[in-house]
Amino acid sequence: MAKAEKATAVEELKDRFESSSAAVLTEYRGLTVAQLKELRVTLGGNAKFAVAKNTLSKIAANQAGVSSLDDLFQGPTAIAFVTGDVVEAAKGLRDFAKANPLLVIKGGVVDGKSMNPAEIATLADLESREVLLAKLAGALKAKQSQAAATFNALPTQLVRLAEALREKRAAGGAEAGADAAADAAE
Repeated sequence: MAKAEKATAVEELKDRFESSSAAVLTEYRGLTVAQLKELRVTLGGNAKFAVAKNTLSKIAANQAGVSSLDDLFQGPTAIAFVTGDVVEAAKGLRDFAKANPLLVIKGGVVDGKSMNPAEIATLADLESREVLLAKLAGALKAKQSQAAATFNALPTQLVRLAEALREKRAAGGAEAGADAAADAAE
């Protein structure tokens, strides 16, 4: 590879590291070209799966400010640059690795935080972003409904209290009037 080609490759990888919300490093030793193509299809629009030289990838990662991956650039390494939902991409990688044990997840970085394979597996166990947002919206709506019910109950209770006071005064006024009439009769 000529020096200009290497510089271009490093710049392209650096741009991918900077524009991605996550990068997951995998070992693909033993996978066929057809299997790698299947993995790319599995990841869909959430991630781009790239095979690059370790030295160039390491340089690009360091230039992008991601130095926590240096130890992982050993052996045949491919990088899944995640631009979509990180959870969906992690699920896609995990599921493909289960079906094809030759794909090994080495680790990665998500939003600048270094993650080991176990943490990426935990990330894959989460529900998708849309489901979590829907649950949050449902919880907020329930709290709003409870608040609305409380606010509606306050005027109703105030009216009942005022009516009870009025009845008590009316009953108390009648007793006072009866006592005054009894005192006048004596």
